[in-house]
Amino acid sequence: MQEIIDELLSVADEIAYPLDEPDFDDIVRVEEAILLPLSRSMKTFLQECSHITHGRYEPVTVADEHSHTYLADLTARVWSEGIPRDCVPLCQYGRDLFVVTLDDEVALYEDGELSDKTWPSIWHWVEEVWIRDSDY
Repeated sequence: MQEIIDELLSVADEIAYPLDEPDFDDIVRVEEAILLPLSRSMKTFLQECSHITHGRYEPVTVADEHSHTYLADLTARVWSEGIPRDCVPLCQYGRDLFVVTLDDEVALYEDGELSDKTWPSIWHWVEEVWIRDSDY
């Protein structure tokens, strides 16, 4: 995991107004808002990576409640659109949505329908999709 985080940091985009780095209280506020505990790997991802900007994907964030990627708001919206409540958004890209399941896998919803594309963990998704800035 740390090697993947280090690789992501090495390819991160330099931007004029960087995203705020989250703290543990930001994560707790989101858990309270969605009434669902986040997995350890999701919490680690949020603390270590959610402030990083790279390529075309914009994963969820927890430090800025006004961001279009704010996890609590995005979760409420996708749940209201029919995504199962046992899935937590990881990254929205156009009409597609990557989610983290209760099994801590990453699944892909394309146009609101569950596809057969999955990744065994958040870290596999970070490496294979976000870092490589690849199509899935």
